[in-house]
Amino acid sequence: MSKAFIAAWIAIAALSAPMPALAAKQTAIFAGGCFWCVESDFDKIAGVTSTTSGYIGGSTENPTYKDHTAAGHREAVRIEFDDSVVGYDKLLDVFWHSVDPTDGGGQFCDRGESYATAIYAVGDDQAALAESTKAAVAVALGKPVATPIAAAPAFWPAEDYHQDYYQKNPVRYKYYRYSCGRDQRLEQVWGEAAHQGIPGY
Repeated sequence: MSKAFIAAWIAIAALSAPMPALAAKQTAIFAGGCFWCVESDFDKIAGVTSTTSGYIGGSTENPTYKDHTAAGHREAVRIEFDDSVVGYDKLLDVFWHSVDPTDGGGQFCDRGESYATAIYAVGDDQAALAESTKAAVAVALGKPVATPIAAAPAFWPAEDYHQDYYQKNPVRYKYYRYSCGRDQRLEQVWGEAAHQGIPGY
């Protein structure tokens, strides 16, 4: 068997070998109270490629900050992520430990449906995984979980001044987050597991 034949055989075998699947950009949508805070938390996660604050779940199109509450929209964040780096299960874990899932009336100092938590699943697989983790959270906390899980409807990006607010206005953002009691309440709810999976806490 000649060296040329062996080289040709190796080249053909390499071409016919299955190629690894390319990582696809995935989307997750979470409502966790003030979208400034949700955006700030998820931007810290390796594998998250972008976050967008916006409105979801209401009865109108193109809602604004001024009218989204009356139309029943929630503040939410659309998260784009590279699933070869971070899985949806990891993002769910971060979400649960960055909110008070037992509070159905809003989050922290922000009250009303527009600030209530929700998971908007993009596809059946996300919905099933979200439901599974919701059940586990209820067991872990020993309380009912108020966070609904629904198929994702249209998501409407918020105004430009809301995007990356924590970076554009760091002093105001930090004051708001502290005065609203977000991190203090998370520690009451979750103890040492508060902010689990988020670097910097």
